[in-house]
Amino acid sequence: MVKICCIGAGYVGGPTMAVIALKCPEIEVAVVDISVPRINAWNSDQLPIYEPGLEDIVKQCRGKNLFFSTDVEKHVREADIVFVSVNTPTKTTGLGAGKAADLTYWESAARMIADVSVSDKIVVEKSTVPVKTAEAIEKILMHNSKGIKFQILSNPEFLAEGTAIADLFNPDRVLIGGRETPEGFKAVQTLKEVYANWVPEDQIITTNLWSAELSKLAANAFLAQRISSVNAMSALCESTGADVTQVAYAVGTDSRIGPKFLNASVGFGGSCFQKDILNLVYICQCNGLPEVAEYWKQVIKINDYQKNRFVNRIVSSMFNTVSNKKVAILGFAFKKDTGDTRETPAIDVCKGLLGDKAQISIYDPQVTEEQIQRDLSMKKFDWDHPLHLQPMSPTTVKQVSVTWDAYEATKGAHAVCVLTEWDEFKSLDYQKIFDNMQKPAFIFDGRNIMNVNKLREIGFIVYSIGKPLDAWLKDMPAFI
Repeated sequence: MVKICCIGAGYVGGPTMAVIALKCPEIEVAVVDISVPRINAWNSDQLPIYEPGLEDIVKQCRGKNLFFSTDVEKHVREADIVFVSVNTPTKTTGLGAGKAADLTYWESAARMIADVSVSDKIVVEKSTVPVKTAEAIEKILMHNSKGIKFQILSNPEFLAEGTAIADLFNPDRVLIGGRETPEGFKAVQTLKEVYANWVPEDQIITTNLWSAELSKLAANAFLAQRISSVNAMSALCESTGADVTQVAYAVGTDSRIGPKFLNASVGFGGSCFQKDILNLVYICQCNGLPEVAEYWKQVIKINDYQKNRFVNRIVSSMFNTVSNKKVAILGFAFKKDTGDTRETPAIDVCKGLLGDKAQISIYDPQVTEEQIQRDLSMKKFDWDHPLHLQPMSPTTVKQVSVTWDAYEATKGAHAVCVLTEWDEFKSLDYQKIFDNMQKPAFIFDGRNIMNVNKLREIGFIVYSIGKPLDAWLKDMPAFI
């Protein structure tokens, strides 16, 4: 019986291992983590992450061939294949600060694998890592191996949060990179056979190690670039009276371009896009490619510009001040169908409004008050370290209240900002919301999900990203 162990019980490790356990009943899968609260949550009815369909799979397999444990060393020792999906945050100090990936957790995982192993193992990179990480990990394992053979594979994940289970069931491709040696090919084949239990063989791509590592960074950079491209167009659309939705539709019908990732918004978020592009920029700089680094840096610059533009539009529309005005924030997660707030544009929008002394009331169906307060008081990049290494009791931001009801959040507000495209926001009773707001009542739609004409009929002044501007907004230009 093949035994698989995954170090790291987060957004990648948990769902990936649950699906492997479901699809390969003959394989024993253990997910290990040093965080006791996290493992306890995986073993409870309240899983630590929200992902449609995940709970059913975990309940079906847990205790049969899927186990969650804090006994990291035992399960690593017994495993044939060890997946490593630990955090690879952006460095905040030292060489490459603000760009380079911090591989501290990765290195300590590799040293621990070398220490406890008593049999040959395949070690699989699952975290997103800089190209050439495998080489460093290989050196650590080989220098500490006590005669045990390790093969390193790169098997990057291409999951989208909110659809992770569907993505795992029907992936566009599974990518496995390994050394081009007889032992390397054999290791690739072993992992390929695991996925072949449910993934058609022609969708399992095998490459060398560096190609696999770089493909993940490249894929995220290309996706983020599309979002920044359409967001750059949205600014031009507002200035010229064009409608970004119509422009994006016209562009997306070109089969060479395709319609995906062309929704203009307040900006992209999530744990990967910014981090991976910063990482890519750093790798380019280290390899003497400043022009390439500068090119990719623009993707993040446009994203920051878009968030700033949104805040400036809110403040300028409301007589150039939001001081002591209540502003309702609908949605805090970085996208719908997830409770994940990592790098969500809502953090920068809220911080921008708080900088102008606004009173903020937030409602998100999946995000807790503790998480929101933590996000608003944390330093940049701190979120990507394990919970027990984050500041324990973040100072609460007094001007922020969190409610569990959209009507409560908007009551008495001067403005409503829609920052996540949750479906329930489309069907709220906006007449009721309007009646309970201060006048003039504003809606700033950061996700272009609102029925603008209907809202204007009710009496709202509406701003939608990349749409022709309300007469009111034209009279109150935003300084950017």
